[in-house]
Amino acid sequence: MYARTRPCLRLLAYRPPRIAMLLLVVATALHFAFIGLVPTLPSAPALAVAAASLGLLIMLRAWWLFGKVQTAICPTARTTTLITEDVYRLTRNPMYLGIFLMLFGVAILTGGLFHHAAAFAFFTAIDHAFCPYEERKLRQEFPGEFDVYADRVRRWI
Repeated sequence: MYARTRPCLRLLAYRPPRIAMLLLVVATALHFAFIGLVPTLPSAPALAVAAASLGLLIMLRAWWLFGKVQTAICPTARTTTLITEDVYRLTRNPMYLGIFLMLFGVAILTGGLFHHAAAFAFFTAIDHAFCPYEERKLRQEFPGEFDVYADRVRRWI
């Protein structure tokens, strides 16, 4: 089937944290390989730590909620419970938002253009592959209920 071979859908075979780690490693390698050759943005350590810490807290809270209701964290696994409370009242994707904020925190800390590109590549992959896939799946698993939730809470913030 054509849809399964599209690049966006092939990403679903990988876990988002692994995608983030791969992007971070590649960005860091490129950052050091081209140091002095590629301009950097000003570093803002306090803002970087705040962004990364907030991201970590949001992600861990969402992860804890999944464990509390004993539903699968893996995006392709069957979801048994639709979580709509706590951090899920602010965003439909707190784990992904948390990972993005952590990557963006590294980008702010280093000022590296490759790190900024990695953060936005992660966001793009999640927004164009994982979110649409998960939302279709949740609409099938929670007919009506997910639409009410999606109308009330934005995908991001």
